[in-house]
Amino acid sequence: MYSKELLKGTLRTIVLKLLSEQGRMYGYQITQEVKARTNDQIILTEGALYPTLHKLEAEGLLTTEKEYIGKRVRKYYHLTDTGNVAVVAKIQEFTDFVKTMQRLLDFKLET
Repeated sequence: MYSKELLKGTLRTIVLKLLSEQGRMYGYQITQEVKARTNDQIILTEGALYPTLHKLEAEGLLTTEKEYIGKRVRKYYHLTDTGNVAVVAKIQEFTDFVKTMQRLLDFKLET
């Protein structure tokens, strides 16, 4: 598992990327997708995920849609047009950051 500091700096990018791929997702679905894709190396907590989702919504990058499943309400998140533009920028920013860190630390990523 990775430190909270590393995760905190990448959570917005992770969420935006997943939503751009999946179209819409609910919170628990996001946590499980991240867990599966990272072979349990990244475990998102509700305490980290939901504040991020709420901030992205407040910034106009995503919207929510409620779906009733029996007596339960499931809140789905999906990107706005602004969010679709932001995901491209966030991924590019992160890619550039990784390349910069590679130069700084003088190492090569395994391929």
